[in-house]
Amino acid sequence: MPPTIVSDTSCLILLKQIGEFDLLQKLFGTVIITAIIADEFGETILPHWITVENPKDKRQEKFLASLLHKGEASAIALAMEKGNCLLIIDEYKGRKMAKQLDIIITGTLGVLAQAKAKGYIPLLRPLIDRIRQTNFPA
Repeated sequence: MPPTIVSDTSCLILLKQIGEFDLLQKLFGTVIITAIIADEFGETILPHWITVENPKDKRQEKFLASLLHKGEASAIALAMEKGNCLLIIDEYKGRKMAKQLDIIITGTLGVLAQAKAKGYIPLLRPLIDRIRQTNFPA
């Protein structure tokens, strides 16, 4: 597994809504998000295991933002700068762009599958059902 984990907003929101937010810490230790993602997530206080870091190359981020949502763009730009990292991203256009840029990706379901494989959760189906019951857009 890559040593650095960068997450977009959707995984944070979904795991929080289904009561499994701590799986990120159990699986990865530290997760990095950008300030844009922190704003989108909307929590006033982030847990100690989430760090906020912004991409240094603002031109790259701005270019990506012309093609994608600004949160996805910031996450991809940061993942590019970090190099050997895993990007947690769910949205199709963002995933497609990240793949084109040779960034290793997973999504919320991939995180849940990893948690199941490591024994942190007993079954996937109840969590997938809880995700379907959220008001988060698919």
